[in-house]
Amino acid sequence: MPAKRYPLPKRFNAAMSEEAYKQLRVLNEKYGYGNNYLLTIVLENFERITDPEAVDRVFAKFAAEFGAPRVGDLQKDS
Repeated sequence: MPAKRYPLPKRFNAAMSEEAYKQLRVLNEKYGYGNNYLLTIVLENFERITDPEAVDRVFAKFAAEFGAPRVGDLQKDS
């Protein structure tokens, strides 16, 4: 019996840093999923695979270095 295919109906382009893309390639090598599946798996299971306090520290560090968006700065693409 063929494996079931997980539907990914929404497609979008995502810009990312070289380091982030490198990590995506490492995960692809290890698990054999494409970028769309890897990002879906990670984001759908985010709470199960991360430490919330560590996530808060990472976002705070990023905001301190690069700034945080103000409410209304990020607009939904049409």
